[in-house]
Amino acid sequence: MFSKRWLYLMVVASAVSFCVGYAHGAQPHMIGPDGGDVRSLAYDPQNPDRILLGTSSGQIFESHDRGASWTRFAHLGAGPDYVLDHMVFDPTDSRKLYVAAWSIEHETGELFRSHNGGKSFESLSGMKGKSIRSFAMAKSNSKVLVAGALDGVFRSEDGGDRWTRISPEGHKDIKNIQSVAIDPSNPDVIYAGTWHLAWKTEDGGNNWHQIKNGVIDDSDVFSLIIDPQQRSTVYLSACSGIYKSTSSGDLFHKVQGMPFSARRTRVLKQDPNHSEVVFAGTTEGLWKTQDSGTTWHRVTAPNIIVNDVMIDPRDSTRVLLATDRSGVLVSTNNSASFSASNDGFAHRQVRALLADSKNPNVLYAGMVNDKEFGGVFVSRDAGQRWSQLSNGLNGRDVFTLAQDQKGDIYAGTNAGLFRLASTTRLWTRVTLPGLMPNVPDLAIQGSNMFVPTSAGALLVSHNMGKTWTLEHAAKKEPFLKVRANNSVVVAATYTSLLVSPDGGKHFNVEQSLPVTLITGIAIDDDSNLWISSAQGLFRQQKGGSWQQMNSDLPKTKITSLDYDERSHHLLAIVDGSTEVFDSNDGRKWHRLHDAGLPLHRAIPLHDHMVALSMYEGIVSFEGSDRISAMMEEPSGNK
Repeated sequence: MFSKRWLYLMVVASAVSFCVGYAHGAQPHMIGPDGGDVRSLAYDPQNPDRILLGTSSGQIFESHDRGASWTRFAHLGAGPDYVLDHMVFDPTDSRKLYVAAWSIEHETGELFRSHNGGKSFESLSGMKGKSIRSFAMAKSNSKVLVAGALDGVFRSEDGGDRWTRISPEGHKDIKNIQSVAIDPSNPDVIYAGTWHLAWKTEDGGNNWHQIKNGVIDDSDVFSLIIDPQQRSTVYLSACSGIYKSTSSGDLFHKVQGMPFSARRTRVLKQDPNHSEVVFAGTTEGLWKTQDSGTTWHRVTAPNIIVNDVMIDPRDSTRVLLATDRSGVLVSTNNSASFSASNDGFAHRQVRALLADSKNPNVLYAGMVNDKEFGGVFVSRDAGQRWSQLSNGLNGRDVFTLAQDQKGDIYAGTNAGLFRLASTTRLWTRVTLPGLMPNVPDLAIQGSNMFVPTSAGALLVSHNMGKTWTLEHAAKKEPFLKVRANNSVVVAATYTSLLVSPDGGKHFNVEQSLPVTLITGIAIDDDSNLWISSAQGLFRQQKGGSWQQMNSDLPKTKITSLDYDERSHHLLAIVDGSTEVFDSNDGRKWHRLHDAGLPLHRAIPLHDHMVALSMYEGIVSFEGSDRISAMMEEPSGNK
């Protein structure tokens, strides 16, 4: 994303445009941290060393070395909202590839087809707008395709050119199709799992009947597989467990030995070389049977959430897992152990980045939505390699990072403020007034610390957290952002500003805001205040009135606004943009960098620019002409 999506820079600008130069023209590149969410895996049947990886942001990654390393390959959809749960190669011609997508934000989606192995894709008109949750290709005829969508089951007999609905339109039960399976020998026999039990047709969809004998009622059916050696053997996974039928679905029996908590099984996969071996990817690890479902045992840690399983067709001892938060896990010893294999792949939501004030090659990155696999990561080689540094955070989201004069690191989280002393590797909680508030931002200047909270107070300390005072906005709203430059401090809620001209000793409520919703704030070196909103960009010069800046930015709202103290330029990201914009006056803006994927925030580092992508981690715009002699070291709160 990311890619679950990472960083870039360009050429040296002229002295007129920049007081401090950046290296321009370099290709943006992701620097991690590696790992994150993976939704699906698929190998090229004519070259199984080539593997594709699908994410929940429309991004596909590619590996040419059996999953040892990854590169960004393609992006499907207009935005970052497509979940790619199914990627299917045509076994007769692997240049033909299908990818089914559904939107995480809307009840829509698409089916994409490629005729050149994924170098380019077309959206198939017959499935345009369908939220496709399941997809299958008939083993006996690769032109027969079946797609399960929220509004029913659809079939194509010509490789996707034309589609026909084969489930009754408006049927009260045959909808929300979560899984489909096609009989290996007879493509007219189709199984469809819904959010409430499963159905079957034996005549290509003319007639359907429910198959629920032995299955607990009200079961979501996540996965269906048919034994190609014994077509009457059908496995079904549901929220209530795993079921097996030896009568083509007429009667199911629940498998035994799996704890209730692990029964939410998202995927079932059968070993192509050993039909008695079946893997079950659950919300509590990977389970495996080696006796056709009689007994099962867990082969990963229970905190692994498995979304897909891929078995190497040439070597069944090699198994790859697509997981939530852990990225790709690989086993080369018949599932006895698994290790991460995420070199080049990142699908993470990095929301904070900090360069160490004493060593700018040391970077700290804060994650959200990664639980125990996230927190804070550290790199000691400018982002080439990362390691987790989260002991004591206990799976909390990290929204902001800052550093004090001693070199200690502070993390604002969804449950309070934490400190990492420079001499330890353990985060400890900083005592704040009130109950562990959400801390979305943080500013440190000298011994002054400014902590906005979701509890509706700005916490101010002039002795690095030994004592605190509380400042409140005009309205009872959560504080979202804080900035400090020289002696000016400004903190923002959604609709109000608190401003201090004296380093936080006294705060005033700004009375004449010209906007209805604040999306960004900044303070420049002349102590001018800047705010962005849906109404545009505004500047207040040293306590005067607000002036709207008639800028040449794209006509959409600014979602991120920062001030770079080294170049003396404003930095902006606009809604949905892949580009970093910069300006020295707020009117004339330049497209500084294009990351090629949606961005969250731009952050200047030692001698180059980085950006936090929405879903694919950190993107670096580092040029080949490094000009570190011209650059000041980071101040610590960037």
